Amino acid sequence: MDPKSQTRDRVDQELASKIQLDTRSRADNLVLACRMLGERGHWHGGLAGQITARGEQAGTYWTLKFGIGADEATAADLILVDDDLRPLDGVSMANPAVRFHLWVYRVRPDVQSIVHTHPPGVTALSMTGQRLSVAHMDATPFHDNCGYLGDWPGLPIADNEGEIIAGALGHRKALLLAHHGLLTAGATIQEAAVLAIWLEQAAQAQVQAAAIGAIREVRPELALEARDFLLKPQITGLTFQYFARKVLRDDPGCLARTQSPLTT
Repeated sequence: MDPKSQTRDRVDQELASKIQLDTRSRADNLVLACRMLGERGHWHGGLAGQITARGEQAGTYWTLKFGIGADEATAADLILVDDDLRPLDGVSMANPAVRFHLWVYRVRPDVQSIVHTHPPGVTALSMTGQRLSVAHMDATPFHDNCGYLGDWPGLPIADNEGEIIAGALGHRKALLLAHHGLLTAGATIQEAAVLAIWLEQAAQAQVQAAAIGAIREVRPELALEARDFLLKPQITGLTFQYFARKVLRDDPGCLARTQSPLTT
């Protein structure tokens, strides 16, 4: 075994034995994910974008009440919907665009959470007809892991758009939607949120680099190695915890279960 492989095996063993991931509830992690994405401009256009997670009961999904921005989300702003987007409380309303998430969940039992946003870097890239380039270490989680939907199917509030988007995502964890934005599909809420942050950072870097010169992609075998390491649950989990600590420093009460001023 070569020295690098030995070192990598040791790191893998230490990650497995020494790293403790958080045990917060799905609702708390969803609020933290909303807040950290909101802080980083993923909802800069207002209410465009959604984040969802599977509920504790089969066929149910957590999401925000329609009209609540990610940067202001609290636990009281979360609602459960069924697999036809009907709120279980019989009163609230979900963002109608959440409907396309349901199609992804139907064909991807491994997916526990979905993020869809329109952040600035991804928005700019989506307007050019270009795919994401894996040209930097920070973009390697998307090596052979970011699909591309080249034709915008229109406002994604009906079932046809959901079928198209789910098909374009395929087996991957991310999707760049032309003329639209990003989608990340995680095995956990933490992974979906971190991937969305990383995808926006990669898109911003690509847009900036294109102004300097030709973009040179990372060698595929090195990109694969880095991807498999960076997508370890311990790495995405620790990254999520880092962003969560900042959220909680800025607003220690964001996880309080107080009644939202929005009642519908």
